[in-house]
Amino acid sequence: MTLFATAFELSQRIRTKELSCREAAEAALRRIEEVESEVKAFLNVTADHARAQADALDERRARGADPGPLAGVPVAVKDVLSTRGIETTCASQILKGYIPPYDADTVERLTAAGAVVIGKTNLDEFAMGSSTENSGYFPTHNPWDLDRVPGGSSGGSAAAVAAGEAALAIGTDTGGSVRQPAALCGIVGLKPTYGRVSRFGLIAYASSLDQIGPFANTVRDCALLLQVIAGHDPRDSTSVEAPVPDYVAELERDIKGLRIGLARDLFAVEGAAAESG
Repeated sequence: MTLFATAFELSQRIRTKELSCREAAEAALRRIEEVESEVKAFLNVTADHARAQADALDERRARGADPGPLAGVPVAVKDVLSTRGIETTCASQILKGYIPPYDADTVERLTAAGAVVIGKTNLDEFAMGSSTENSGYFPTHNPWDLDRVPGGSSGGSAAAVAAGEAALAIGTDTGGSVRQPAALCGIVGLKPTYGRVSRFGLIAYASSLDQIGPFANTVRDCALLLQVIAGHDPRDSTSVEAPVPDYVAELERDIKGLRIGLARDLFAVEGAAAESG
């Protein structure tokens, strides 16, 4: 169902000039036009903004400058992250018409990495929900079965990736709002360790729990996106000042010697059954 094989492959094709950033953006916009009336993943498709970003990246590449690790990759952003000059509503009628004067740290990092923001995605209003049926505008549908929900609250971001409308997407997770829609839409989602990704510019649900996280079609793509958005930010007092590992390179390591921690209290019934058996 996805339009692009992987974000990693797409960025490589753009970096080697096999494909232009503008061509990648137009492909994503065509796909959105094809399926968005049924999926309803987006609150705002930022076509003009995406084209301008793509053209600027192509000009940078033509000058011989590095276009970045996410060169030309179309990315959808959950509409709880501030985007300078682009309406940010948290899927609420209360914030209809609000246009932030600044970008969230995550959006800044995406732009610096060469990503093209293709639009702002739907969610349960103010991220309070788990099905994306509770938006102040309209529900989002699961692209694999339009009669089913995509999960939530980041259902718009998950649905956009699963439907091939964006190669990558950003969500937020308080109690499962990245992980659950990723599972329901059959893609990869991750809630990073608290403090790994800056919350600056996030309109929070619960600041002590919220984390911004990546959606992708593959684990490699998820690692690539996390690599870009992770890192210390002095504007967020809970941001961890620690080096960011090379997550993509770590995927090639042998898993021998790794240990998995199991919270037995969370699996008491299963554990008791196993012991009695």
